[in-house]
Amino acid sequence: MLELTMATVSGAEAGATAGMLMADAPSEPGAVLRVGRDASLCRLVTPEDWLFVSRVHLEFGCGADGVWQVTWLRGSQAEPSSEVRLAVGEYAQTIAYGGTVRLPRGGNGEIVVQDRTAPRSVNVGFYHEV
Repeated sequence: MLELTMATVSGAEAGATAGMLMADAPSEPGAVLRVGRDASLCRLVTPEDWLFVSRVHLEFGCGADGVWQVTWLRGSQAEPSSEVRLAVGEYAQTIAYGGTVRLPRGGNGEIVVQDRTAPRSVNVGFYHEV
């Protein structure tokens, strides 16, 4: 099972968790959860006017081995207007535009989509159940 929680945070709301959204999916090969602005394609939806987030920005997919990974999908622009970081405990890394990272099985962490032009972010917490 992969459990996701998402909070959208602007500069004035730093630290707030009101309006948190949740989604989950079983760890079955082919299972997918998406985060973005398009409610018809994504389980977790950001504000429509937050254009630093693509229609489908992050895709969480379960592989044949039952391990989840996250992909920062390339949008319509050659250069993204956001940065994406993954943090698991003390470990942190930037996810490349169009890149994929495996999530630790039985672990939890956070993926932050940070607007490059304003103090806004989309914070997606995850828990990958064993």
